[in-house]
Amino acid sequence: MSGIYIHIPFCKQACHYCDFHFSTSMKKKDEMVWALAKEIQLRKEEFKNEIVETIYFGGGTPSVLAIEDLRLLIDEVFKNYNVIENPEITVEANPDDLSSDLSFRGTRNLFEELKVIGVNRLSIGIQSFFEDDLKMMNRAHNADEAKNCLKEATQHFDNISLDLIYGIPGMSNEKWIQNIETALSFGIPHISSYALTVEPKTALHSFIQKGIIPPPEEEVAQEHFEILVEKLEEAGFIHYELSNFGKENYFSKNNSSYWLGKKYIGIGPSAHSYDGEKRGWNVSNNTIYIKSIQEGKLPIETEILSKTDRYNEYVMTGLRTIWGISLDRIQTEFGQTYLDYLNQQAAKYIEDHLLFLDENILRTTRKGKFLSDGIASDLFLLNLE
Repeated sequence: MSGIYIHIPFCKQACHYCDFHFSTSMKKKDEMVWALAKEIQLRKEEFKNEIVETIYFGGGTPSVLAIEDLRLLIDEVFKNYNVIENPEITVEANPDDLSSDLSFRGTRNLFEELKVIGVNRLSIGIQSFFEDDLKMMNRAHNADEAKNCLKEATQHFDNISLDLIYGIPGMSNEKWIQNIETALSFGIPHISSYALTVEPKTALHSFIQKGIIPPPEEEVAQEHFEILVEKLEEAGFIHYELSNFGKENYFSKNNSSYWLGKKYIGIGPSAHSYDGEKRGWNVSNNTIYIKSIQEGKLPIETEILSKTDRYNEYVMTGLRTIWGISLDRIQTEFGQTYLDYLNQQAAKYIEDHLLFLDENILRTTRKGKFLSDGIASDLFLLNLE
């Protein structure tokens, strides 16, 4: 099984912390939708022997597109690929886009229109239920829109995920707990939660350098993370990936496929692709992307992954998930030298109760989860080839 990711590179406004590829100008929207549809067609041969089980609209902000645009792109996937009968079709959305169109158009509202075109999962970018946090992050929605959106969404969709950000400067543990409890009050079956990170060339980075906003503190973020894990596990969520929590049968199939090493095609500017042997990425420029597609060319760069690259990726994704790192797979796929190195590097973390072995699977302990990326980097190999 494989997936199709479609990057929608438009946003109403720039969040202060975001370093993803997007434009706040919608001038090229129609040209972009045409180009996305064309790239879907141009790349069908890559998946001629694959079955597509997920279609994921990410961004940017896919919910800025009209229903007709989303319908066109979904239809193009079905026309050009072998798609399972009921694929998981996710649209990332912001509360202000969903809340702004709750009035009935004809006999259906926006949520019902999304369902009609095949969307069966929403990923809603809440980030916080507090006005001061939303303003600091320069989110386009307010706290009331966040709550109203979720109230309406849950009446139409069962499979909903929401995003929350922790480690925000000035956020107390009590305030963070209120965010979690507010999210849980809507009965949402999936929550993705990330520590606020300061990326270069973002507005947040500039504000911190100028002393306008204090920098996030890792100790605070770790405390928030531990509260999050405890609260969500108490509520029946499974912590199946470092930043993702889902009720049973509500894990993201799209994201799980990345972590389990399945193939996927990334459509749109800056989108990444992976076929098991090589990784590719499209140009991160809307104008160049559109021009290349108009000329029938794919604006993509590729690299063939070495055995060491594939080992490092498996270590990174494995430690972030409940599936862990299979030592049997390491030996079979990479060989004894890699296995010996992994065991040697992991020993100190096992001794410190940050990693543990269970039926030849290496996993992080509860204490080690927050540190999993750092631990993984210490298990990486620079090169054996």
